[in-house]
Amino acid sequence: MEEINGLFPEKEIISFKLNKVIKRDGRIVAFNKDKITDAIFRAAVEVGGSDREMADTLANKVVAMMNQVYTPDVIPSVEEIQDLTERVLSENGHFITAKAYILYRDEHKRLREGKNEKIIVQDNIPYKILWKYFAWNVDHNCDTAEKLNERIKNGTIGKLIADAEALYDEEINKVAKRIIENRDRIRLVIVAGPSSSGKTTTTTKISEVLSKENISFVLLNLDNYFKDIEEHPKDEYGDYDFETPQALDLPLINQHLFDLLKGKTVKMPYYDFKTGKRFLDRTEFKLEKNQILLIDSLHGLYDEMTKSIPHNMKFKFYIEAICQIRDKDGEFVRWSDLRMLRRMVRDSWHRAYNPLRTVGHWHYVRRAEMKYIVPFINKVDYVFNGAMPYELPLHRKKMLNQFPEILKVYEGDPKKIDAYMRAKRVQKLLSEFVEFDEALVPANSLVREFIGGSSYKY
Repeated sequence: MEEINGLFPEKEIISFKLNKVIKRDGRIVAFNKDKITDAIFRAAVEVGGSDREMADTLANKVVAMMNQVYTPDVIPSVEEIQDLTERVLSENGHFITAKAYILYRDEHKRLREGKNEKIIVQDNIPYKILWKYFAWNVDHNCDTAEKLNERIKNGTIGKLIADAEALYDEEINKVAKRIIENRDRIRLVIVAGPSSSGKTTTTTKISEVLSKENISFVLLNLDNYFKDIEEHPKDEYGDYDFETPQALDLPLINQHLFDLLKGKTVKMPYYDFKTGKRFLDRTEFKLEKNQILLIDSLHGLYDEMTKSIPHNMKFKFYIEAICQIRDKDGEFVRWSDLRMLRRMVRDSWHRAYNPLRTVGHWHYVRRAEMKYIVPFINKVDYVFNGAMPYELPLHRKKMLNQFPEILKVYEGDPKKIDAYMRAKRVQKLLSEFVEFDEALVPANSLVREFIGGSSYKY
């Protein structure tokens, strides 16, 4: 291994303030520093190294950095720890080992993906679903940034947009058909998915199809069930956490669901986001015989959310932005990065929310997903892709110029290392694309939920 510029003495033992980690399948397990040491050592061996003691020293540096980034009440993900390990290797001069470590991560990812079609490869999405969308992108010459750029340059981006929208509508019709075929027993449809995956537009479009069969889809807006802001849990930086289900009044939600499906009238609350206050008994609501109740929620799969309703009366549908595009280095775009971009764009124009803050807070958004969504995906009735293969150039146009300032703010803050790394990665990704006229995007497209100009009201 290369000579290092040590931040800490080689023999210093770094105690770890955290004792758990979130695995890729959502399970929370005990943290084991030796696994970091083993991974670094294996990477070093690949490039001719043989000093396990040095690998352990570097692992201690990773732990020290984690102690800076995370407070004891936070549970980091395996992915976050691996990102920090890459950073430690690079910052300490181990560039060759860092490259081998990156290749090691990639190899293990491919092994996980390649076992069989039932393998859970990313956020509990089955391999056969990933392959379906990747194959579609290959067939339509948009599976890489380079190919997508070529379609923009040669003027065929309009055709790609039309084809992608047609595929999306096809999936909408499949889901609606399953609901229609089981209309006698299904009274509650749950549309779940991580932040900015496209839940709102998708549920609206399903509603349009159901209405043709004289089935009315009635939305129960769970945003109105947020507790008063002072009752919200806070994240490790003292910010109010809207991403945890504990920010919602779960007992009241269950009581109202139970009453509604019994044919009773309930009085729904109203939540004022400007003041952070909830007002009870504001709006009367009753479910009619030809109506199906809809829940569109980040936490729709969380068992405690709908425990008062029998399983056979529910239809659970999951949406994720399954972006199957590779960058210039051959790496697949991270779904969470695409969703963060969507949220940055939407929040900047719709909620006057600074994109800088969106990046800085994304750490607890992602952890909430890993804890409250990913473990329950295998319980859903249908998995749907909410990513559009043409959308990254649109986000480049709206957000690329924001990243120099974001990087400047977060670069020197040890508690925002994860935000800095994420911002740097996304800036590089956006820089690879060329732009096109967003007027080519239909007014009823899912993408309009984020970039604006939609024919739907959100």
